Amino acid sequence: MSKNYYIQDLEDKKELYHYQKRDIDTIFDKMDNTPSNYHLLYQLPTGGGKTVIFSEIVRRYLEHHNKKVVVLTHRIELCRQTSRMLNTFDVKNKIITSDIKELPDQDEYSCFVAMIETLKNRLNDKKFLIDNVGLVIIDEAHYNSFRKLFSSFKKSYIIGVTATPLSSNIKLPMYQNYNELIVGDTIQSLIDKGYLAKATTYSYDVGLTSLKVGINGDYTVKSSDDLYMNMVMQEKLLHAYTEKSLGKKTLIFNNGINTSLYVYDTFKEAGYDIKHLDNTTSAEERKDILHWFKKTPDAILTSVGILTTGFDEPTVESIILNRATKSITLYFQMIGRGSRKLHNKDEFTIIDLGNNALRFGLWNEPVDWQHIFKYPENYLESLRDDAEIEKNFNYKMPDNIRKKFSKTKDITFDVETEFKKIVSTNSKSKEVIEKSILQHAEMCVDNSETILEARMLSKLLNDDIENRVKKYVNCLGKTSKNYREWLIEDYKQKLTLSIGTIFRKKHF
Repeated sequence: MSKNYYIQDLEDKKELYHYQKRDIDTIFDKMDNTPSNYHLLYQLPTGGGKTVIFSEIVRRYLEHHNKKVVVLTHRIELCRQTSRMLNTFDVKNKIITSDIKELPDQDEYSCFVAMIETLKNRLNDKKFLIDNVGLVIIDEAHYNSFRKLFSSFKKSYIIGVTATPLSSNIKLPMYQNYNELIVGDTIQSLIDKGYLAKATTYSYDVGLTSLKVGINGDYTVKSSDDLYMNMVMQEKLLHAYTEKSLGKKTLIFNNGINTSLYVYDTFKEAGYDIKHLDNTTSAEERKDILHWFKKTPDAILTSVGILTTGFDEPTVESIILNRATKSITLYFQMIGRGSRKLHNKDEFTIIDLGNNALRFGLWNEPVDWQHIFKYPENYLESLRDDAEIEKNFNYKMPDNIRKKFSKTKDITFDVETEFKKIVSTNSKSKEVIEKSILQHAEMCVDNSETILEARMLSKLLNDDIENRVKKYVNCLGKTSKNYREWLIEDYKQKLTLSIGTIFRKKHF
């Protein structure tokens, strides 16, 4: 792919696309036929131009109403972006920052842009009042923190805008705050019409059963770091990059800062041009890193959370999800960073190292947002859990490991078939594991000159061992996680002993 991108300046773009005009007309039609304090939610995929759409809504509203508009965001970067976009639509606006304590000049402006926390604090001071507000627009409306301000705008029409109408807090569903949801074009429709880039997803099976879920409903940083910082996962990440994304401008998303720093070290040692970014990075350093990322064709940027919203770099060609998430919002936000289409970019790559596509479906697959909006609990309960996803994994030994066992013609072992045979003869089910250990031991001995070499080879079978034990446990039915972990360790110990027995028989 050519690197000579033509990057359209978002701030110069005023021409609305057909689907944007259609949705704006739909929203105004709804506003004309509902009460003045109605709460409307609007969904459109990341990259569909939500800021452009609500900026035009503000412009048209102010043309016909002698009232003010307030636009709320959850990050200062989004405030600035929104303000700039409103300026291009000739909407005179003022950003309410933490430095602004009073509004003596409020009559000079028809539109105000503010962060939720800042405006809440100002309104609580009692010295601060925006009068005659007819319309409130909430960007990234799925963040439930916006609820704090609803009581301050009881007489205003509220329009929430989001790519994913599912509350960030399941205990505070969006249907409690919005009367209705309007759904825009699907991702696939925007791809077909040429507005979004087409994605090719490569999924690498990852065992996630060691991950723990925190009080926020997603995987904890600690358990994610423990999994993704281990050498096997680092090698899998590096292999996936070199296999599918080599030479492409790449964003790597991680769950923890420690993991991201490990990724940085791994890629740096491999000779790749990479930088790390997280929320502790200074504003000046962040600016330098993003400038470097923009101008470097094959740049790799590993990050934690900070680039999921308010970041727009259209030249990104590859997204690597080096983490698992239970949040469909985060899933779409991460992938959306690569979906912008350019003159010489009409496709991008997704590498999934968290079974996310198996959990939520491919990025461009249809989603019933109306159902999710109305029945969020049912939707979340319907998501496949990790054990169910992993049950269908079929382990394939990597080529570099397979070469180490080149003298063994058949390295496969069908656990389910062996289990059925054993059970049918009323033998102990544990014989399946014993047969598997024997085969692994013979593989190691047949491809080694010394017993030490054979035992070193057995370390390369860890993934295969875990896969076989999982399949065996599934055959048994309901078992505890502790039992499975014990079984894996017991398997490895017995494999070491079996290698010694077989090696001595063969050579002595």
